[in-house]
Amino acid sequence: MSAPASGRTVLVTGGSSGLGAAVVAAVAAAGGRPLVLDRQAPADGVPWVECDLADTRGAEAATRELAARVGGLDAVVTAAGIDVPGRLADVPGETWDRIVAVDLLATAAVIRAALPFLTASRGTVVTVASTLGIKAVSDATAYCAAKFGVVGFTRALAAELAGTVGVTLLVPGGMRTAFFDERDPRYRPGSDAILNDPADTAAAVMFALSQPAGCAIREMVVCADRETSYP
Repeated sequence: MSAPASGRTVLVTGGSSGLGAAVVAAVAAAGGRPLVLDRQAPADGVPWVECDLADTRGAEAATRELAARVGGLDAVVTAAGIDVPGRLADVPGETWDRIVAVDLLATAAVIRAALPFLTASRGTVVTVASTLGIKAVSDATAYCAAKFGVVGFTRALAAELAGTVGVTLLVPGGMRTAFFDERDPRYRPGSDAILNDPADTAAAVMFALSQPAGCAIREMVVCADRETSYP
């Protein structure tokens, strides 16, 4: 995919907030056409389908609906993600399962549904893992399991789709978003935490999307230069 100029269509999961919203804004600013799958409405005027990504079959149907509505896709960015930190014995099973479903299973489901459109356009996939997809910490078994899974899934997908669809793995560090807002206070970043601006991480996504067909940015780690969760 060349630079997302006028007419380029990019589907962003979780595009109503955080990194997803930053990617939507960056795509629009570059003259592209962002689309969103989310439970909340995105910025005014952005085409979207309301979707609970924990329902993976529903996520597939919503992806196909949006792609058909606009006549195809040039890229998918799987920015949706959730976490509820806690000890394995303390996190309810339904909550643990939902984290893995949204962060990992929905990533695969949306890409699976988008593949016919991306193959036709020789498009690009950018998956969003985390620095906790390459470094495990306590009280994050669901999130680490999901994000380690995204790393393995994306590396396998890149091998599988080589020559047909570009695949990039993004490994972001912590960002200044609402991601941490509903956590127990002990799991929130402190006032002295060094976090990245999501717009800067979105710029890295745009760099991956700007590569011409046949040239892939396989993996990117993007974090504050004093990111403490990076290995």
